[in-house]
Amino acid sequence: MKVELFIPCYVDQFYPKVAIASLQLLQSLGCEVDFPLQQTCCGQPMANSGYNHFTESCNKNFVDNFSGNSFIVCPSGSCTLHIKEHLTGKDESKIENIRTHVMELSEFITDVLKVSYINASFPHRVGYLTSCHGQRGLHLSSASEINGPRFSKPEQLLRFVKGIELIYPQRVDDCCGFGGSFCVTEEALSVKMGQDRLKQFLELDVEFITGNDMSCLMHLEGLIQRNNYPIKVLHIAEILNTSIK
Repeated sequence: MKVELFIPCYVDQFYPKVAIASLQLLQSLGCEVDFPLQQTCCGQPMANSGYNHFTESCNKNFVDNFSGNSFIVCPSGSCTLHIKEHLTGKDESKIENIRTHVMELSEFITDVLKVSYINASFPHRVGYLTSCHGQRGLHLSSASEINGPRFSKPEQLLRFVKGIELIYPQRVDDCCGFGGSFCVTEEALSVKMGQDRLKQFLELDVEFITGNDMSCLMHLEGLIQRNNYPIKVLHIAEILNTSIK
């Protein structure tokens, strides 16, 4: 299956290993992956700050790069949701085509590839961080305020990993406090929310925290490094890409 890989700008600049892991994981699952070289920021930071009218050039560039009929796969729930809900342009048919083809990585692997096995091994205690955009926007997992069957597409994939001990905090879907520009405009509140989240993981003695939004993990990683906590963060793609030799 042919797919186009959409890499968020912060992943490209700060966490290139996540982009590489996403590419290698998709290839190992039988996908033919194309990476449009002219892709840039999707425009979410401006839109998130209330300046959606400044995203016109970002929107045009995205449409120019991702206007085929292949699935567009992104290792970020927030960027995926931004494209689904806020991408605009003059060619409505292209815009609609993109909206229906863009998918978050774990969503694509679960719903389109429908994998029943992943050759990965990660023998560690891993805390899972549920990100708000993926959960409540893309519905990658169930939310505690909704009365219905519990499910989690990322967890379903992590259960394939040999040796992993997946740990959940008691308040499984609390926000970590990142929230894009929220962490800048409401710094003190953002930090407190992140510290509260980390405290839950520290009490559970996890070695790693994983999730499908590197932005949320980046927020926690900053607090971890500042306080010298004995925890590391890894994107879900990095764990799923740890092939058994």
